[in-house]
Amino acid sequence: MAVIPARGGSKRIPRKNVRNFHGKPMISYAIKVAQDSNLFDQIIVSTDDKEIADISQGLGAKVPWMRSSELSDDMATTLDVMQDAVIHLGRTLESEAKICCIYPATPLLQTQYLREGSLKMDEGDWDYVLAAVRNEAPIQRSFVLGGEARVQSLFPEFEMTRTQDLPTTFHDAGQFYWGSLNAWMNKLSIFASGTTIVEIPSHMTVDIDNENDWLYAEKLYSLLKENDELG
Repeated sequence: MAVIPARGGSKRIPRKNVRNFHGKPMISYAIKVAQDSNLFDQIIVSTDDKEIADISQGLGAKVPWMRSSELSDDMATTLDVMQDAVIHLGRTLESEAKICCIYPATPLLQTQYLREGSLKMDEGDWDYVLAAVRNEAPIQRSFVLGGEARVQSLFPEFEMTRTQDLPTTFHDAGQFYWGSLNAWMNKLSIFASGTTIVEIPSHMTVDIDNENDWLYAEKLYSLLKENDELG
């Protein structure tokens, strides 16, 4: 089963989940990739917004309930929303069910990565499998600007370590999370030892948080489409 959490109150990009992206509502890409994967018996959209619900249902997804306002504000987490979905789905779920949370603003997501995540859940005793991107630069060399714009190393203990001796690090791609029923129900931490990853190439993901991200995503989508890298 797939659950797409899509609230109506996006602030940095108003109406982000239904805004036109290359001729289609943004959420349509998440629904289509879930459909094309042939992994899910149901594709559920968790939303508080009637327009999102209507568009989603028109595209073949289900909206069995409307999400509460308490779970649709800026403080509600993915774990909160997924726990709510599991509670609503209740007895329709088998105890060994695996549920995939797919974010709605993921126009570059490809079925192969969803399938890889599903296979990893089946083959291992994982709470979660998440989409992740390799960090190109060592985060151990990161620094911040303190008072008077003075450089302050975040990890001074690694200042003299050769970059080739530093461990490879990753960050959340913001595309999907496969999770067990138990993990979602009990809101187990995603970033813990019970989690593994599907590595996504850096050019196949954009975290769309502001207008510049949106414009970049549109250009990248066009380029990938021209090169036949999108399904």
